[in-house]
This record gives sequence, structure tokens and C-alpha cells, in this order.
Amino acid sequence: MRSKLFTGSLLILAVALTACSAPATPVATAMPPAMAATDAPTTASSSTGLTLSLSTKNGISTSFLVDSNGRSLYLFKTDTQNGGTSACTGACANNWPAFIVTAAPTAGTGVDASMIGTIKLSDGSLQATYNGWPLYYFHGDAAAGDTNGQGINNVWYLVSAVGDAITQ
Repeated sequence: MRSKLFTGSLLILAVALTACSAPATPVATAMPPAMAATDAPTTASSSTGLTLSLSTKNGISTSFLVDSNGRSLYLFKTDTQNGGTSACTGACANNWPAFIVTAAPTAGTGVDASMIGTIKLSDGSLQATYNGWPLYYFHGDAAAGDTNGQGINNVWYLVSAVGDAITQ
């Protein structure tokens, strides 16, 4: 009996310690709400490897921007390019979370570093931009490679390597 009690206590302690451990590699903070907490590390910094990269997918005419985890990034045609503000607030921001960073991301292969920037949001956080367009996730993209937000309402589009909306 004592052995079973001791073994059970060790198991509970191991589970508690595992639940409290910190993620190993922090990256972006603004993950869509549909993603599990284990998919969304807690901080962002270009010094920790936050990189904009390109991805491809059958049915999409050209390569498009993704974050370090392969999550698709979108632009909102209602935003003003190079305007320095995001037009997606309130309910819009619930469905299209901003790509929040603590510093401008680095450029991966095929991504133009001179097009990467940030804008300051009303809460003081930084949203990554590419070619002057603020970048967003779509809450309906649950995994890397998902592109479920492409073309929604003819205003939400994946972003090409040259910084334009992919409007196919």
C-alpha cells in the first residue's frame, strides 16, 4: 500500500512540474485563437529566430509569406498601404489577429528584408508589416500551411514575395 501511495505521489509531482515548465524556443505572440497553447510560444524577438519565410501550396499561384512556424500571413485591403495604422479592430481583430512582434522579423530566403517593418498599435504593441501592409493571421487557419482566409470578402489576401496581395 505504501509503495502505491509513494508511486502515485511521484506521478502527481511529475505532472505538476511538467505543466509549469516554460517553452523552449519563444517566437510570435499573436497566434490565432483556434491554435492550441502549445502551438503559441509566449514572446517574440528577431534575435530568437522570428523569420518571415515563403511557402507554396497547390491552388495558390505564387509563393506567400508565412511566420517562423509556417502559419500563413494575410494583408487587409482596407488598410492603407504605408499608412502606419491597422483598420482591423474590435470584432475584426478577433477573426484576424495582428501578427504581433517585439522587433521587426528577419528575412528568410526569397523575402526582401527592406520590405519588413512594424507599426505601433493603439495598445503600444508592434504589428509586423511587409511592403507597408500590416500582417495578420486568420483564426480559421488551425495549422501550418492552412490558407482558409485567402480571398475572404475580397479584402483578405495572402502576401506575395514582392509584397502584393495574391488575388487569384
